[in-house]
Amino acid sequence: MTPFAAALEEAGGAGASAAATARLRDLLLAALRHGREELTRPRSGYGTPVEIAVAAGPAGLLAATPVAATLRADPEQAPERAWLLVAATVAALVDLAAPGPPMGPADLLLAAGELDETFLVLALPCAPLDPGTLDELVPLAFEDHAAGLDRLRARALAVPAAVLGDVAVREPIGAGHQLRIAEAVARLGGRPADERSVEEHEDAVLALLEPGADRRVAPHADPDPALRVARRILQRLNGMGKWGGYHTDFTHLARGFAGNDRALAQAVGEALLDAGLLAEKPSVGQRHVFLNPRRAADIHRLIEAGAVPSGLALPHSRA
Repeated sequence: MTPFAAALEEAGGAGASAAATARLRDLLLAALRHGREELTRPRSGYGTPVEIAVAAGPAGLLAATPVAATLRADPEQAPERAWLLVAATVAALVDLAAPGPPMGPADLLLAAGELDETFLVLALPCAPLDPGTLDELVPLAFEDHAAGLDRLRARALAVPAAVLGDVAVREPIGAGHQLRIAEAVARLGGRPADERSVEEHEDAVLALLEPGADRRVAPHADPDPALRVARRILQRLNGMGKWGGYHTDFTHLARGFAGNDRALAQAVGEALLDAGLLAEKPSVGQRHVFLNPRRAADIHRLIEAGAVPSGLALPHSRA
C-alpha cells in the first residue's frame, strides 16, 4: 500500500473521523504530486500507482486528480495519458452518480475546480452516498474505465468530504471543451477514455451539443468543393473537442462524405496537415490527427468565414 492508501484504510476510509482529516489531506497532496510526476514518465504508476481521490459532499461527487487545474480553461494543459486519466475519472463519476442521458447542452452538469491551487478537481451532482457504498464502488467504477489505459496503472480511493474541503467549481470554458465531450459520451453509454467509443458516439454528441444543426450541409453552404470539405472536417473535429487529448484516425476524416467527396476529403486532410492546421500523432499501425492549437485562430476563421490561411493549398479549389 502507498502511505496515503494505508493511512486512509487505518482511519476508516470514506467514513474516517474528522481527527484524521489533516493527515489524510497532507498524504493525498503528496500522492497527487507523485502522480503528477509519474504522468510525465514513459510508463506511469508501475512502481506506485497514480491515485485519485473521490468524495461525496453536499453538492455531489468530487474527484481530485494529479492533473493541472488549468485543464478547465485549456485542454492542452494535459498530455494524452493525463487526459485519458481524467476521461476515466469522468466516466467513473457518471457511473456513480447515474444522471441519465442529457437532453441538450444545458443538461451537462460536470464542473471543475482546483485543490491546493494546483490539482484538477472534477464535480458532478449526485444523490447522497453513504461511506460504505463509496468505499466499495469508487475503486470498481474507476477501474472499469482505467484498467485498460496504455502504460498507466492508476486507482481511485474514496475519502471523507472534509479531506478535499470546500472546492469552488465552475463549468469548463468552451462549448466544445473535452470535459463536456467526455461527460456527454459517458452519459450516452460510451467510454470517454476509449477513442473507438468516442468515435462511435460522435454523431450523437454533435447533435447534443449543437441541436438543430444540419450535419449534411457545410458551414454557410460553401460552393467551392474543396473549401466546403475542409470547413466540414474542421467543424466536426472542433465540435468533438479534438485538440490533442482527443484525436482521430486520419481515415475518419472522410466520415459523412459520399461519392467523390470521400477521396476529396482524404486529399483535403493531407493539405490541412501540410499547412499545419492539423497535427499528427503517430499511433501503432494508424495515423491519428488533431487540431493544432497553435493555429486555433486560423482554424476558426476558416470554419466560420471560409478564410483560407496562408500556406493552405486545397486541391481543386478556387482558393
